[in-house]
Amino acid sequence: MSAGSEGASIDGSGGGRVPAVSVRGLNPAVKRRLRIRAAQHGRSIEAEIRHILEEAVRETGESEGPFSTLLDRFGELGGVDIEPPQRSEPPRSPDFGS
Repeated sequence: MSAGSEGASIDGSGGGRVPAVSVRGLNPAVKRRLRIRAAQHGRSIEAEIRHILEEAVRETGESEGPFSTLLDRFGELGGVDIEPPQRSEPPRSPDFGS
């Protein structure tokens, strides 16, 4: 499938390989933002584009779960180490009576 010189094409002639996608006429600002976004996620530009496309066509209800969604959204921010507070007394056992 191919479009004009300003369009996109999908080359499926790879002999069993996954088709390659070419996008011509991409705005340089979009390419720059893709490069930055890829770096923020620790991916190559190609891997970032693949991720964006997979997310864009994911079926409703096909989510990988809330943890994966949160990790994808906020993982680049890094984690937080929280020290538990020191107890002055041992913890009490719960009272299930009454």
